[in-house]
Amino acid sequence: MVESDRSLDGKVAVVTGAASGIGEGSARRFVEAGARVVLADIDDDAGQALVEDLGSDAASYIHTDVTVEEDVANAVAHASTHFGRLDAVFNNAGAGGASAPIEEFPIDGWERTLTLLLTSVASGVKHAAAVMKAQRHGSIVNTASVAGLQAGFGGHAYSAAKAAVIQLTKTTAMELAPANVRVNCICPGGITTSIFRREADSLADGLSGLQPIPRAGQPNDVAEAALWLASDASAFVTGHALVVDGGLTVGQPGRLRDAVAGATLLDASQ
Repeated sequence: MVESDRSLDGKVAVVTGAASGIGEGSARRFVEAGARVVLADIDDDAGQALVEDLGSDAASYIHTDVTVEEDVANAVAHASTHFGRLDAVFNNAGAGGASAPIEEFPIDGWERTLTLLLTSVASGVKHAAAVMKAQRHGSIVNTASVAGLQAGFGGHAYSAAKAAVIQLTKTTAMELAPANVRVNCICPGGITTSIFRREADSLADGLSGLQPIPRAGQPNDVAEAALWLASDASAFVTGHALVVDGGLTVGQPGRLRDAVAGATLLDASQ
């Protein structure tokens, strides 16, 4: 693969949750690759500061609460009105949401979490598809999670929402493929972002020994995956859940070493 394949030169993208974490890292990487980016977020100060950093020719901020469909529609429309076109949408905004043992789980918290993590993605795909089908090209990327693939990586509502994002990615990819519109998702593992707030440092330390690649994930690890899926380098890829987790879902090396050590002791005793 040549570097030019991953270029977004001349393309326009919308990134939700763009003011921090994975969204900020992806917005920066998209601009580096030549894109003009609509930064959609609720943190107005951070969003405007990022525009100043990236330059107003390359980035434009719009206040976007992704739990409000009209805000999502406005962010998608802003790409066309401000930059003249729309080539990619990265539905990335999210948070950890409500978490509790199932017998204590507040249903209103469940509904808020699914609205933030699932319904917002459906809104993003819906409004991106309306533009992209008409122009007969485009790439939609959704943020899912390893918690949507396996149990034990997130709370009940978070995990259910992310599993649904993966399935929504597949069903919409099938529907939109004839219009040359691709839909894919990324399943990050442990990424040190503001979603973990003050636990980020301890998370980084913990993950360094928990997964096969001995370091915590960084926003740029996911940004590189988003760039590839948004670019023409992945032109024959749709309906795919790309796992970016340092091998976390493959297995945990600490546990493997313990198992191997136990087997060795057992063999020696026989």
